[in-house]
Parts: sequence; structure tokens; C-alpha cells
Amino acid sequence: MLSLQRSYILSNENFEPEIVAFCCHHCAYAAADLAGSMRLEYPTSIKIIELPCSGKLDVIYLLRAIENGADGVMVAG
Repeated sequence: MLSLQRSYILSNENFEPEIVAFCCHHCAYAAADLAGSMRLEYPTSIKIIELPCSGKLDVIYLLRAIENGADGVMVAG
């Protein structure tokens, strides 16, 4: 299964992975907000979800993001 996915990604030059980023309100989300204020661009395929604290993130939410079609999940604190 992984080899099929890998060959699909390598053969598709326009592949943009859907990434879900769970970000702590005080740290990583503030950095993303500052980047937006500075008009820095990042891919639209990155979806940022603000959390009060990334340390309290339950694993079920990471798994649900992947089940719902995310190609990758990132936790930033």
C-alpha cells in the first residue's frame, strides 16, 4: 500500500499534501498569525487549528484528521 502511494506521489508533479497543523494559541498559532500580518504566504493546503494548549491534544483528533483525508498532521507548541 505504501509503495503505491509513494509511486503516485512521485508520478504526480502537482501533488500538494493536505496538512493539518494543531497549534498552541500562545506559541505556534501566534507565529502563524504574525506571518499573516507580515503578508508572508504559505500553502493553502495547510489547515491550522488553534488550541489552548498543544500538550492537552488527544491522539484521537490526530487520527480523525488522517481518516478525514489529511496527508499529514503536525503538532506545534
